[in-house]
Amino acid sequence: MNRALTLIRRRLIGGIFVLLIVVIGTFLLLETAPGDAVDAYIASTGGDAGMIELLRHRWGLDQSVLTRLANYLWALLHLDLGQSVTFSRPIRDVILERLPNTLLLMGSATALSFGLGSALGIYAGARPGSVRDRFLSIGSLALYAVPGFWLGLVLIIVFAVDLRWFPIGGIESIASGKTGLDRAVDIARHLVLPVSALGFIYLALYLRMMRAGMAEVWRQDFVLAARAKGLSRRRIVLAHVARNALLPLVTMLGLQSAQMLGGSVVIESVFSVPGLGRLAQEAVAARDIPLLLGIILVSAVMVIVINLLVDIAYAVLDPRVGASEASA
Repeated sequence: MNRALTLIRRRLIGGIFVLLIVVIGTFLLLETAPGDAVDAYIASTGGDAGMIELLRHRWGLDQSVLTRLANYLWALLHLDLGQSVTFSRPIRDVILERLPNTLLLMGSATALSFGLGSALGIYAGARPGSVRDRFLSIGSLALYAVPGFWLGLVLIIVFAVDLRWFPIGGIESIASGKTGLDRAVDIARHLVLPVSALGFIYLALYLRMMRAGMAEVWRQDFVLAARAKGLSRRRIVLAHVARNALLPLVTMLGLQSAQMLGGSVVIESVFSVPGLGRLAQEAVAARDIPLLLGIILVSAVMVIVINLLVDIAYAVLDPRVGASEASA
């Protein structure tokens, strides 16, 4: 228990510094980009010099970069993400409306890719060099080479347009009035295609890693000892080979969280899912820097939390990790 608390404390302290670097670096990077919210607003609605000056003063854009950065950091200390220029609402409220959709998409895609990819990797690695091993290895390589947006478009054309099995896009039927289980089923039907498009790419990665890990573990001495004891192949695969080959996949699960979040931006755009990805796209189009900063900050927090959970899971699977962290 003490080792776990030490691990969590170390990761949280490091996460605070990471968030500070992300916020400052992103703020300064966005400031170097041409144009701002006033330019985007005037380009779409029109206005004179007086309106431009008024909007810059109202949105604080007439202040220096360092002054705005200091004000933003001070507001963050009070958990205030600021006001969205695009929506004229608190950024925290706007993000909280979209965040559940992104979490649902990412969580479902992660469960699909990690669960099914690990299972297929175990199935392929149980008999290295067999026909099923070669078939799954080649198939996973081909699947990993397919761009996510292209796979999404193919799924839409085949299963939504031609077969009409699933909705084309969105997160649920608009104004359907469904509640309870009916609404859950409706949301699940809308998520089948985007989750498949996002999850299948990483499924191929986990399959290949699991298969490669099992091929390495098969040559270990403890596996040879288990076979010498006369244990069944099924027990050796599940209790010894697969369990030890699973550790690198757990590590990759944390590393892939940021890429999964980035991939969800594309998938949300293809399937019109109202999540953080589409919100970031709208913020970029409107030059809404405070909103974009809020999205990046929340995304960084999500990645840090996921990696913390992965570290804890890794320490549980391999106690030596937790012991080394506590003694460091």
